[in-house]
Amino acid sequence: MPIPEDVTGEEIDKDVRQELQSLPKTLAEDVAKNLVMVARLIDEDPEGAYGYSRVALRLASRVAAVREAAGFAAYATQKYSEALAEFRAARRMTGSVELWPVMADCERGLGRPEKALDMAGAPEVHKLDKAGQVEMRLVAAGARRDMDQLDAAIVTLQSPELASNSVQPWTARLRYAYADALLAAGREGEAREWFAKAVEADRDGSTDASDRLAELEGVEFVDALDETDAESANDDQDDQGDDQGDQGDQEDDDKDDVED
Repeated sequence: MPIPEDVTGEEIDKDVRQELQSLPKTLAEDVAKNLVMVARLIDEDPEGAYGYSRVALRLASRVAAVREAAGFAAYATQKYSEALAEFRAARRMTGSVELWPVMADCERGLGRPEKALDMAGAPEVHKLDKAGQVEMRLVAAGARRDMDQLDAAIVTLQSPELASNSVQPWTARLRYAYADALLAAGREGEAREWFAKAVEADRDGSTDASDRLAELEGVEFVDALDETDAESANDDQDDQGDDQGDQGDQEDDDKDDVED
């Protein structure tokens, strides 16, 4: 797959660059460039990212960072079985538990929420950092919802991290998930409160909490472009009506001339 000229491979994380040092220099550069493309495209063009990840995987399948990138690209395209296999391979290579929550979420994607819950109660969870533990809690709550256990999902999300007033990278998503679970359980008033709290924490717009809150409050947004298009269409109709009127007047004048 083509690599844009502005991609040098130097953009990758220093830890990944260090892993690639085990490869011949030219090969390492090619792999690095493909990994950069995976990171660049995974949000906007996951299929494109997946394509670059497959190239990197063919070039360096024994590099843990490559297996991890391939896993995330497969996950982004909902190829959960493939993603899980890549994450397991990366974990075997590194011995790290960092990927445990996303591995559990792959189990959800494969229709195995019970397995995801088993993983949420495994000893590996205690080895996760705070962000990883919050992510695991989100996955566990999602698994409960998959099993139509709404009350259990709500309880799962209730935690010191949810109650904290400090804003962390996970705060918006945690509050959003809690609000969404409350709404699904019919607790609309509480859901409105927590969607509002999610909006406060969502500084980079990672959720649609503001839209959900507006919907609950009965606020309807009008797209300015749609409104402009509608006005233009009305103007065109008015102009067409005027033209038809002018044509009718001309025909009447011509008829009078003939009669005279």
